Amino acid sequence: MPATLTYPGVYVDEIPTGGARPIAAVPTAIGAFVGPVPRGSTEIAHLTSWDDFERLYGPLDSNNPLGTGVYHFFLNGGGETKVVRTVGAGAAPATIDLGANRALAATSVGSAANGTLRARVDHDADDFDPAEADPAKLYNLTVRDAGTGAEERFVSVSIDPASPHWVASALAGSSLVVLSGETDGWETRPDEHAKVKPGTDPFADDPKLAEGAAGAAYAKADGGDGGAAPDYGAAFDQLRTTDIFNILCVLPPNHGDDLPVGVLTAAGALCLARRAFMIVDPPAAWIDLNAAVDERELEISGTTFAGSAAVYFPRLVATDGKDTIIAPSGALAGLYARTDAQRGVWKAPAGTEAGLAGVKQLTVALTDRENGRLNPLGINCLRTFPGIGKVSWGARTMRGADSILDDPSWRYVPIRRLALFIEESLYRGTQWVVFEPNDEPLWASIRLTVGSFMNGLFRQGAFQGATPREAYLVKCDKDNNPQADIDRGIVNILVGFAPLKPAEFVLVHIQQLAGQVQT
Repeated sequence: MPATLTYPGVYVDEIPTGGARPIAAVPTAIGAFVGPVPRGSTEIAHLTSWDDFERLYGPLDSNNPLGTGVYHFFLNGGGETKVVRTVGAGAAPATIDLGANRALAATSVGSAANGTLRARVDHDADDFDPAEADPAKLYNLTVRDAGTGAEERFVSVSIDPASPHWVASALAGSSLVVLSGETDGWETRPDEHAKVKPGTDPFADDPKLAEGAAGAAYAKADGGDGGAAPDYGAAFDQLRTTDIFNILCVLPPNHGDDLPVGVLTAAGALCLARRAFMIVDPPAAWIDLNAAVDERELEISGTTFAGSAAVYFPRLVATDGKDTIIAPSGALAGLYARTDAQRGVWKAPAGTEAGLAGVKQLTVALTDRENGRLNPLGINCLRTFPGIGKVSWGARTMRGADSILDDPSWRYVPIRRLALFIEESLYRGTQWVVFEPNDEPLWASIRLTVGSFMNGLFRQGAFQGATPREAYLVKCDKDNNPQADIDRGIVNILVGFAPLKPAEFVLVHIQQLAGQVQT
């Protein structure tokens, strides 16, 4: 009703619809990769393709676990991921000394640009902007990263801060370098590097124009990686502030390295806080079946986050022409994403459909009996089957060992991931409830809103049961909202669901019928 009625006539008012407020289903397969990589920003990056990775961090390096992990993520069906590059404390960007207190610095820290990031100055007036009054204040600056092939040329760079071609302004859009230190030295023109023959590479390693020699053709960069181990904690802090991620993979500096237990524990705590799932790589000591069985008790298997993590065995041999042995987490994360897109998060990322692309072979070929020794330990096996190829053949979390009897609720990967998906969707989709009047009209709206969301999942086949009553429960009424809780500002919403459990063991019973007589 309008606030005031003053004149006789017809008043038109818009009435809020009320009722159900749709709950948007959150994504389930946004990856998050953390680990060292030689170059690139240490800020969190959001990638939607392998091309994005190459643009930000350089081409594929089969010796780098993070790069190979992200590559196999996209290769196996991943579509979106966050990446955080880790570096050691004290890591510094490579710098290029152009003399007289003038230095350029690489846009990212680390030694990867040492000797490959180069700069050259020339005073070729033919390239100068004719609008500039004093050509003596101008020069041309060319920067190249020989490691990636990227090159940038800045023409008519000025030493005058008032000029639109002022060097600091010109380099503002550079993806390779920034000014290092104060800008005072840049108010004088850098010396010109040696002339080169027309048509030749001004950055070629010509011994006649060696670095440091008089009239050198270019200046090379010098930087450092920091002496300490990669700082994974800083990367996890960045992931805590990002909007959403679902599948976490943490990679070590080198293939075959193991992550410290503290890093895995911190990663697990992050997953619990952000309702994400972690894929854990097998320890390097698991070189065969007996080693995996003997060392099965990972130091993190009994932690609170073990139900939100899964470990896979064995490692993979990549089809990179070098037979590089790599961790399986990246390929598995891609498989998770592909399964979610094709079947839903409630489908186990395992079985004959769970093929692994980019894999030449597995480091250990497991038989059914050997698989039977690992599966009860909560270790998911990767197998090779004739006519099928390399597949994931396990769907247990790290709380999925048969010996763990205290809480079997999170034994299976799809059940845990479905629960995390529902929790995150409801968390985001019920924010409107806060500060609403806490009584039956609110409870009815909650039942309608949450019930509609759960019914949508039921209709997609996410739950057990032939009817909604058998499949899920949404309760929010006076029975679970007593006056004592209302007085404390609390509204209780009970949501239950009957999960689909993977058909892990298929028993075919064969009986021979003999002497049957039909009449």
